Amino acid sequence: MFEFPAYVSIWGKAGRISFVALSLAILLFLLLPILVVMPLSFNAEPYFTYPMSAWSTRWYEEFFGSEEWRLALENTLIVGFASTTVATILGVLASLGLMNPKLKGGVWITGVLVSPMIVPVIITAVGVYFAFSPLGLTSSLLGLTLAHAALGVPFVVVTVTATLAGFNETLSRAGRSLGASPMRVFWRIKLPIIFPGVVSGALFAFATSFDEVVVALFLTSADQRTVPRQMWSGVREQLSPTILAVATVLVALSTVLLVTLELLRRRTERLRGHAS
Repeated sequence: MFEFPAYVSIWGKAGRISFVALSLAILLFLLLPILVVMPLSFNAEPYFTYPMSAWSTRWYEEFFGSEEWRLALENTLIVGFASTTVATILGVLASLGLMNPKLKGGVWITGVLVSPMIVPVIITAVGVYFAFSPLGLTSSLLGLTLAHAALGVPFVVVTVTATLAGFNETLSRAGRSLGASPMRVFWRIKLPIIFPGVVSGALFAFATSFDEVVVALFLTSADQRTVPRQMWSGVREQLSPTILAVATVLVALSTVLLVTLELLRRRTERLRGHAS
């Protein structure tokens, strides 16, 4: 299983094996709650204990067939895609501005833009609630969309800025020298190259919106519940195994997003390798 060069001492081998064993133990500790929850979502009985008497998909059928859960899923998808679109547009524009060498105070502006990642979500939720109340945006999906967009912008800014840092501006200057307008240079040259970073930021923004519950508790009413808020209400009011089925679906969605991000990361590395 382990192959070491001849010059590695016995202590080096022991350290390597111990490091791998410790890493696997930590990984198992982090994955254990998921590994426990996922099989229970297929339990035929409404119990949260092992052993299971029989296997069934009844809780998934209840999730996809229930009007309450269907409405929550629709609200989550609507808010998720809308807020991701807004966050991506604003984040890309902000990143382009931050990479401008003529910009002064870029460090302070960056700090303000990424502050939603640092400030506790409860503080953001309270602030958004008091800011949106006079505008009539509370108890509305529009208000929740704008709030989630604000939470997603920092992720887009971080990923797109990191991608732009490796962009060769000689390509933009070459396009301008050939008579292309700045907008045409952006659409035809810069955007295709930084596109993996844009998509990565959009996926992070979507995941943030899809999983957010604190702001949703402040800004949505009973008729505008999202999936995380519905799960929260289910845990508090009536503990149903349907929540386990929803959690399993969310884990599967998160896995798909992580795989997509990894593929985009590898594509970005290949592009940088060709550019160099």
